[in-house]
Amino acid sequence: MVTEGGYKWMSATFRHPTLSLSTSSGAMAFNGTWKADRSENYDKFLERIGVNVMKRKLAEHDNLKITIEQTGDNFHVKESSTFRTKEFDFTLGVKFDYSLADGTEVSGTWEMEGDMLKGLFNRKDNNKLLTTTRSIVNGELVQTYNYEGVDAKRIFKKH
Repeated sequence: MVTEGGYKWMSATFRHPTLSLSTSSGAMAFNGTWKADRSENYDKFLERIGVNVMKRKLAEHDNLKITIEQTGDNFHVKESSTFRTKEFDFTLGVKFDYSLADGTEVSGTWEMEGDMLKGLFNRKDNNKLLTTTRSIVNGELVQTYNYEGVDAKRIFKKH
């Protein structure tokens, strides 16, 4: 509370849900190259989104590397694996189209929630929601997925 000219004023700070969050102390922690180290329930997740058994087995050994470069609200991401290399850009809060490794087309946005990136994507073929998060936990990049009640996780080490 501030007293000014005999009046008492309450001060408050308001933050826009997407615009101010990119200045969070952990936001830039995503920068760098991350190599897949281990997965939890990833096969079940891939099965739920419709990936056939052959592609699921290959995905277990894809040697995925993700390179993330963040400048403010803008991100440049390079995903490289045994099977493909893909580069794309996105801006926090701005809808964009993306193709999953199995060819599934999605459209959605990434938002920054505290020190976590949260992605909400709708499949173009059935409009069902795929959510994913990225956070740094004990120096590792932890990427989680949820689709129709199936949760999975991939953990990446800085490379």
